[in-house]
Amino acid sequence: MRKIVTLVMVLFMVSAFAFAEGQQEAPASEGGMAYEDGFYFAQEDGFSEKTGWKYVAMLKVEDGQIVEASWDGAHKNAGNPKKVQSESGEYGMVEKGGAQAPWFEQAEKVEARLLETQDPTAISYDDGGYPDDISGVSIHVNEFLTLAEEALANGPVGRGMYKDGAYHAEMDEFSHGYKYYVDLTVLGGYIVAAHWNAYPEEGELHKYQASVEGEYGMVENGGATAPWFEQADKAEAYLLETQDPTEIEYTSDEGHVDSISGVTIHVIEFFSLAEEALKEAK
Repeated sequence: MRKIVTLVMVLFMVSAFAFAEGQQEAPASEGGMAYEDGFYFAQEDGFSEKTGWKYVAMLKVEDGQIVEASWDGAHKNAGNPKKVQSESGEYGMVEKGGAQAPWFEQAEKVEARLLETQDPTAISYDDGGYPDDISGVSIHVNEFLTLAEEALANGPVGRGMYKDGAYHAEMDEFSHGYKYYVDLTVLGGYIVAAHWNAYPEEGELHKYQASVEGEYGMVENGGATAPWFEQADKAEAYLLETQDPTEIEYTSDEGHVDSISGVTIHVIEFFSLAEEALKEAK
């Protein structure tokens, strides 16, 4: 009986030691969790109707720890992401809104706190989304922390196929009174914003805005199923979903499609220009 008891005690001690060793070998966050290595990505579903922005969270995990965290934003009109606009002064929170620091500087402090805590749920904020205890941060941070939590829950997805940045392409000449152009924003390797528009040969309003204001009356004057800007929005959304402007089949020489519900306008100008713009992003 003594031998049996002794043997059980030895086995218990060996098991406990092995478990402790295993715990030491697996890097863990402050919350006791270790993440799978890789690149994590999450973005908001749509652009804010009030501000025109949508936020993106990008994380890199090595040896179970978050080693890089990036919070950025894309505007519905595409172009430079929010951090670039903040750094250049184009997004002038300090100059125009009296903020204590530019958006990008405050975003960097939030990113640093996430690297410190290793857990987005460990960072508290009030009902307005403003942080409780990050010095020098007066912007709302709930968008980033929510997206970071979502990205970690979904697991690593890898970077997209494109180089981050803003991309532009436009037609060489005017056609039927307009010259089309496309702007794209890429973050984390993914196209996160696309804007299709056209310069007017006469007047000041670009085609998208003219359509919004009813001055390009396809519905009223031509019996179209929806205004031009609404159909353009759907073409843009299709590109964000497919991530490849060549993944489109035309049903006519003019560039019409059946694959985008609610779109009856020719879209070949948009996808051709998007393909051209992305040549620099490969």
